[in-house]
Amino acid sequence: MKSILLIGAGVTISLVLFSFQSARFERKDKLSEYNFFTGRLADLGPVEDVVPYDLNTPLFSNYAEKLRFIQLPQGTQANYNDTATFEFPRGSILIKNFYYPNDFRKPEKGRRIMETRLLVNTVNGWEAYPYIWNDEQTEAFYDVAGDTKQIAYIDEKGKKVNTSYLIPNKNQCKGCHVRAGKMTPIGPTARNLNRNYSYPNKKENQLAHWSDMGLIQKVNPDSSPKIPIWNDPKSGSLDLRARAYLDVNCGHCHSRLGPASTSGLFIDHYEKDPAHLGIMKSPVAAGRGSGDLPFDIVPGDPGKSILIYRMKTIDPGIAMPEIGREQIHKEGVALIEEWIRNLPR
Repeated sequence: MKSILLIGAGVTISLVLFSFQSARFERKDKLSEYNFFTGRLADLGPVEDVVPYDLNTPLFSNYAEKLRFIQLPQGTQANYNDTATFEFPRGSILIKNFYYPNDFRKPEKGRRIMETRLLVNTVNGWEAYPYIWNDEQTEAFYDVAGDTKQIAYIDEKGKKVNTSYLIPNKNQCKGCHVRAGKMTPIGPTARNLNRNYSYPNKKENQLAHWSDMGLIQKVNPDSSPKIPIWNDPKSGSLDLRARAYLDVNCGHCHSRLGPASTSGLFIDHYEKDPAHLGIMKSPVAAGRGSGDLPFDIVPGDPGKSILIYRMKTIDPGIAMPEIGREQIHKEGVALIEEWIRNLPR
């Protein structure tokens, strides 16, 4: 410490701050050691500076439900952006918990939490830290290798489901979260956060709530972009809902800056070129993933569209998206099929 003091006051301050930030980013072996939650861990009751949030249209993950939270370093805020993911300050942590209700029709019957994924903005950029919950639901442990768990539940139609749930390894997180060669969050964009959330004391628009808390600068939700809820016809047209679904489930990879940029198939929210959207577009190098079909999307004919072919299989060498797809998202497939049937020929 004496040698640091000799360097000078300005440098001393920066070194002290670096030391504080490094300690802040220390990876824990147990989820409970972060102190994100109060009371029984499985209740996921956030402490004061851990803020819950939700998305208009979330990523499909084998029918798992999700509870999302964010924690920013005290006294900091994210830079709001109309079109891209917010720029979060160093030390920010996104917390995503994946769980299954025992009975989707009756949430009061309890749930089983499968995993918790942390996305942390460290001194080296964003890092993924995966945690796997034990069967007793008392703790989640850091595990870079991933795992496969069996899960049983009753779905929304009253059907008993027994299936495997694949927890990706740490490296697989990069498959979705890399943009322009760097790890980055996906969900927290203005268009996906612009919705109401039922907080403990009141129901409020999330962007307004974040503004009031100082998590972002003051914004007017009415002038911010908003995508519809994919399965709610009242929230938007068929075209808008289908594009929202494709944006969230596929657009993070299939975009001009995503890992699948070489495919030429760009189906993120802001893509306007019909060819890049896949309409009558031949695949670049789909291999057997093309199903011997000539075009990504054939307007009016979902059965001849590669996009639908890849959505309707669980073959790991063909299925899209590649992660979180041990089950076919039947409702999502139905939406995109209807959208393709109604595209102008």
